[in-house]
Amino acid sequence: MKVLSIGNSFSEDAHAYLHKIALASGEELDTLNLMIGGCSLERHYNNMLSGEAAYGIEINGGAIDGHISLSDALKRERWDVVTLQQVSGSSGRPQSYFPYLGELYDFVRKNLPDAKIYFHQTWAYETDSAHAAFDAYSKSQDEMYRRICDTAEMVSRLLGIELIPVGPTIQTLRDTLPEFDYKNGGRSLCRDGFHLSLDYGRFTAAAVWFHTLTGKRINTDAFDTLDRDLLERIVSIIEK
Repeated sequence: MKVLSIGNSFSEDAHAYLHKIALASGEELDTLNLMIGGCSLERHYNNMLSGEAAYGIEINGGAIDGHISLSDALKRERWDVVTLQQVSGSSGRPQSYFPYLGELYDFVRKNLPDAKIYFHQTWAYETDSAHAAFDAYSKSQDEMYRRICDTAEMVSRLLGIELIPVGPTIQTLRDTLPEFDYKNGGRSLCRDGFHLSLDYGRFTAAAVWFHTLTGKRINTDAFDTLDRDLLERIVSIIEK
């Protein structure tokens, strides 16, 4: 399976361990993340129109030299999967999606008529995040999460595409596993208030992607530096 993400640093988080999980689980899965930090749907749309080679290239979770345009990236491989997403701060603001998401969807479909297109549903910021965009959600994780879910559901219905539910999984871990009950002394699943932690946060995102794209059992053997019992509890939530 070949996976292309038209994304930003949040898809970078999701891709970091995706290839690694696939290998451990006996699957061939190669990824390319088109990387511009903080890239919005509007900026992706403008890059589509300009043809600018604006994107950093991240293959199987690692950056390589050079830049590429959106059009050239779509033509680079016969992609099986293409993912779209909004920049995190606008992820719960439906007005920020139009007309850009529909135009990008049509562009991908025209270039790759057989590819399956997904929408990456991202996560709410940590409760004490200092990110400026958190103000738009009254600095409330619960409000941000609710609005992300409402907006993602709208996207799924309008375009008829499946969601990669990283945000709901992250929120479930926060709400059900005491290890991630940050408000009561647990560890945060974010490393800076908004990007995912380099251990369990990124593992969770990659595992959600792998399970959504393949439907296969997630193997944790490649993550022997992490708590295996905790990983298995995370996996049980994802696979439920």
